[in-house]
Amino acid sequence: MRTLKILFFLTLMVVGLGVMAQPQDPSAPHVDVIVIDGTINPAVDDFIRESIGRAKLNRAQALVIQLDTPGGLLTSTRTIVKEILGAPVPVIVYVSPSGAGAGSAGVFVTMSGHIAAMAPGTNIGAAHPVSGGGQEVKGVMGEKIENFTASFSESIAQQRGRNTEWAVQAVRKSVSITEREALKKNVIDIVAKDIDDLLRQADGRKIELEGRPHTLALKGVRIVRYEMSLKQRIINAIADPNIAYLFMMAGILGLYMEFSHPGVFFPGVAGAICLLLALASFQLLPINYTGLILMLLGVALLVGEAFFPSFGVLGVGGIIAMALGSLLLFDTQGSDFGVDRPIVFTAVGTLGAFVLAVSYLVFRSQKSRPTLGLEGLLGEVGEVRGKLNPAGKIFVHGEYWNAQADAEIDIGEKVKVVGYDGMCLKVSRFSESGAKN
Repeated sequence: MRTLKILFFLTLMVVGLGVMAQPQDPSAPHVDVIVIDGTINPAVDDFIRESIGRAKLNRAQALVIQLDTPGGLLTSTRTIVKEILGAPVPVIVYVSPSGAGAGSAGVFVTMSGHIAAMAPGTNIGAAHPVSGGGQEVKGVMGEKIENFTASFSESIAQQRGRNTEWAVQAVRKSVSITEREALKKNVIDIVAKDIDDLLRQADGRKIELEGRPHTLALKGVRIVRYEMSLKQRIINAIADPNIAYLFMMAGILGLYMEFSHPGVFFPGVAGAICLLLALASFQLLPINYTGLILMLLGVALLVGEAFFPSFGVLGVGGIIAMALGSLLLFDTQGSDFGVDRPIVFTAVGTLGAFVLAVSYLVFRSQKSRPTLGLEGLLGEVGEVRGKLNPAGKIFVHGEYWNAQADAEIDIGEKVKVVGYDGMCLKVSRFSESGAKN
C-alpha cells in the first residue's frame, strides 16, 4: 500500500512538472517589444525591419518600439519610416524610460508609429539637419536639405494625423518639447508610465492599417521581448563614429609600431584587426573623403618624420593634417552625428606624441657613436698583451685582438684604437696626460 502511495505521488510530480514545462502557446494574444537605445544606423534599420516581419509571422497584436535616441543617419531613418508606415502590424513607438528622448531622427521615427507615446520626464524635438560635426549646413545645400527634411517631417505628420505645424518647426527652428506639451499639441497620442500602462491606454484605439480601419485589442496580452542578434549588436557598436574613429587610430598606431619594431607581432596583429573593423564601420557610415585623404596624408607625414627626420617639420604637419581630417571625417549631410572633439584631440595628440618621440629616438641613435662591432671599438683604450713590433696582440673591450702600430710598443702599455683593416686593429700609443689635457 505504501508503495502505491509513493508511485502515485511521483506520478503527480511528473505530470505537474510536465504541465509547468509546456511552452506558452505562441498563438495566444501577445505583443512584441524591442528596445532601441542609441543612434539610428543600418543595424537599427535591419533590427526594426526584422522585428516587423517577425511580428507579422507570429501574429502579434502589435510591435512596441521602446526608443531613446539622439538621432542618426538620415538614410537609415527614411528607410525605417517607410517600413513603419507600410507595416502590416500595428507599430507603437514609445519614448522611454524617464530621461530618454527622441532627438533629431528620433522625431520622425516616433511620429511614424500608428501610436506615438512617451513616458513621463522625456522629450522630443530638435530635428534641424546638421553636419557630422554638429555645425549648421550653410548655403544653398543647407537650404535644400532643410526644405527636404521639413517636407519629410510634414508628410509623416499628415499621414498619421498629427500636428504638421509643429513637425515643420521641429526641423526649421529646432524646437523641443516635453511629453505633456507633446500630448497637448497632438504630437503624440499617449503618456504612459510603463509598457503595461501603455497597452492599457492603447487598447480599443482605432488606427488605419494597410489602408483599412483597425481596432487595437491589447487588453491582457502577453509581452514578448526580443533583442538584437549578435551580428546586429556588432554592427550597431561599430556604426558609432567615435568607435570607428578609435578603431582606425588604434590600427594606425599598431601597424606603425610593427613596422618600426619588426618581429613584435602583437601590435601588428591587433592593429590590422582594428583597421579592418574601422573599414567595416566606414562602409556603414557616410564618409567625407576629403577628411579621409587628409588623415592619410597626416599618417604619411608622421611616418616620414620617423625615417627622414626634418627637425619636426614633417611631424607637426602630420599632426595638423590628422586633426583637420579627423574633424572632417564624418562631416556630411547624411547624418547628424560625428566624432566628439575631445576624442579627436586626445587621439591625435597621443598618436602624434608617440610618433615624434620615436622619431627623436631614431634621430638620436643615428647621431650617437656606434657601440657594437669594429666601429664600436674606435676610440677605445686597451692594453698591449703581445709586443707590437709593429704587429702583436692587445686586450680591449674584454677581448683579444690582433693589432698593428706605427711604432714599437711594449707589453703592458696603453694603446688607443684609431682604425681597423679587416680584423686587424690599428692603434697608437695612449698618453694619459695627453688625454687629460
